Amino acid sequence: MEYTVHKLAALSGVSIRTLRYYDQIGLLTPARISSNGYRIYGPKEVDALQQILFYRELGVALEEIGKLLVSGTFDRREALRGHHAALLLRRERLDALIDNVEKTLRTMKGEMTMSDKEKFEGFKQKLVEDNERTYGDEIRAKYGDDAVDRSNAKLMGMTPTQYAEVEELSERLNEALKEAFAQGDPAGEPAQRACALHKEWLCYFWEKYSKEAHMGLGQMYVDDERFTAYYDNIAPGCAVFLRDALAVFCAQD
Repeated sequence: MEYTVHKLAALSGVSIRTLRYYDQIGLLTPARISSNGYRIYGPKEVDALQQILFYRELGVALEEIGKLLVSGTFDRREALRGHHAALLLRRERLDALIDNVEKTLRTMKGEMTMSDKEKFEGFKQKLVEDNERTYGDEIRAKYGDDAVDRSNAKLMGMTPTQYAEVEELSERLNEALKEAFAQGDPAGEPAQRACALHKEWLCYFWEKYSKEAHMGLGQMYVDDERFTAYYDNIAPGCAVFLRDALAVFCAQD
């Protein structure tokens, strides 16, 4: 079946202006232009729009969606499986947060007692999901599904005290990195103290620590622009500085 831009907008809930913009940037081009100048969309374009909306719902940027759709390795069935898994994970997180709110309300009414652990369940699950969405592919490719799944399970199993300790440690680590970077010597005492804090922070998530994996993580901070952006937000060039400091730290006996 074919649709004009007006009919496709009505069918999909996407505005006419958005569909025209997608055409303008080459993300969703009509199958043809009719003799009277109307954009005409066919089954292929309808399926592509569905994929675009799935990716947008998952927070993928339009530029990245365009690359995915034109990739020679793009598999619509596999993409749908990925969307399905991601949406199930999101639903699980939302269900956990809804349950958290309902329990909190019942506790406030005196109908039940909520443990400290229960108060944080939904938020830890959100952290796991956010990490998976942002870094999951790279981390799983580097360390394997089993290691990442165990790390996620370790995070979900943290007590409220442990979770608070991790948050506090993360702040101390960033402050230590800022101080060490200002000093300028990756092998210096401030930098090595920051590396020790980084190791302590990692051990909250990793089931087993190794110097090789720690050094590999430092390199990933430089190779992956998202990690680089995080550490360079502490101080421009901090990702490279941390990698070099970790190389010294991990070379020690």
